[in-house]
Amino acid sequence: MTEKFGATSTTDDVLAGLDLKGKRVLVTGTSSGLGLETARALVAHGAHVVGTVRDLDKAYAATGAIRAAAATGGDFDLIELELGSLASVRACTDKLLLQAEPFDVVIANAGVMATHYGHTADGFETQIGTNHLGHFVLVNRLAPLLHAGSRVVVLSSNAHRMSDVDLEDLNYERRTYDGPTAYGQSKTANTLFAVEFDRRHKDRGIRAVAVHPGVINTGLTRNVDIEMLKGWMAGINETRAQQGLLPFEPKTVPQGAATSVWAAFKASSDEIGGRYCEDCHVSVEFKAPQDDGLSEGYRAYALDPLRAAALWHQSELLVGERY
Repeated sequence: MTEKFGATSTTDDVLAGLDLKGKRVLVTGTSSGLGLETARALVAHGAHVVGTVRDLDKAYAATGAIRAAAATGGDFDLIELELGSLASVRACTDKLLLQAEPFDVVIANAGVMATHYGHTADGFETQIGTNHLGHFVLVNRLAPLLHAGSRVVVLSSNAHRMSDVDLEDLNYERRTYDGPTAYGQSKTANTLFAVEFDRRHKDRGIRAVAVHPGVINTGLTRNVDIEMLKGWMAGINETRAQQGLLPFEPKTVPQGAATSVWAAFKASSDEIGGRYCEDCHVSVEFKAPQDDGLSEGYRAYALDPLRAAALWHQSELLVGERY
C-alpha cells in the first residue's frame, strides 16, 4: 500500500479514485452522524448500500444526502432495524436472507452512548444489549450472505479503555451502574466480537476488524453530561497548553467515518483482520497507567482471544442462539 491516511483524512480522501460499483454494503444506523456519512461516501463511489434505521418514515427525510449521492453514484435502500429488540433484528435478517443477495461488507456502526440505566426489549442493559448483542445476532445471522473477500467492520471506541467486559455481570445486575463505564464495556465487547468473528471465519476468507472513529461531535453524545464534558475538555486543553500544544479539535464527521471506509475497502485484509484500528491505521497497545482519553492505543484485554471466545459463548447464552 502506497497511500497514507491519518487522523485528518476524510471518507472522500480515502475513497478517491475508487470505483465501488458492484459492491454491496450493509451499514447500521444511517439516519445520522457517522452512519449517514459512511453510507453517503460509499454510494457516491458507486456502492449499493443497504442502510438500517429505526424509523423508516423519519429516516427518509434524514437520508436525503445519501439519495442525492445515489443520483450520480450507486444505489441506496433502507431497512427497518431496532438493535435493542432481538425480534426486530431477526425480522430484519429474515428479510435480507430471503433476498439472498450477498454482502461484500457489513459495517456495524449504530449504537447508543452513556445512557441512563435501562433495559432493551429483551431485558439486557441498554448499552450492552444495543451496541453488542444486537449486532452480535445481526452479523451472525447474516454470515451466510458473506463470501470470500467480505469484511465486517465493527465500530468500537477508545472508551473501551474505561472497562473490560464483566462476563459474570454484563447486565449490571450486581454492580453499581455508571453510564460511561457501561459504554466502555460495550465497546470492549464490540472489539472482542470482531476478534472472535475473524478467528471463526478467516478460513473462509472473511475478515473482521474493530475501528475507533475518533472524538467527534455527533448525536451519540446526547446523553453525556455537558458540564462534565466541558470540564474534561478544559483539563485536556490545560495540559496541552502546558506542553506548548494547540487546543484539541474534535474530528469532523467525514474524518470520523474515514477509518470505517478505509478498513472496508482500502486496507489489506491480512493487515487488519482481528485487529483494532484508528486514524486509518492499525493501532498499538496502550500501556500507560493514566488515560487522557485522546492518546492512541487499545488495552490488551480488548484483543485477548480467550476473552473473545468467552464473551461469544456468554452472548450465545443470553440471546438463545448458537452460531
